[in-house]
Amino acid sequence: MTRKTKNTAPALIAYFVRDEKNAPWIKIGAAWEHEDGKGFGIQIDAIPVGFDGRIVLREPKQQEQEAGA
Repeated sequence: MTRKTKNTAPALIAYFVRDEKNAPWIKIGAAWEHEDGKGFGIQIDAIPVGFDGRIVLREPKQQEQEAGA
């Protein structure tokens, strides 16, 4: 997949989260803002087997931004 974007760092990180107290957040992908600023392209790298939770999009942590997440 080729992304046409000036900034290669993702705007958001996608996590899988089960609806349980203290459940771990598992990184499953990322999202990049469209050039026109009116939406996002999402790349999902993994979907957990028996998906029974939700996908949460969050801003990258500083170390993820520096690593190019």
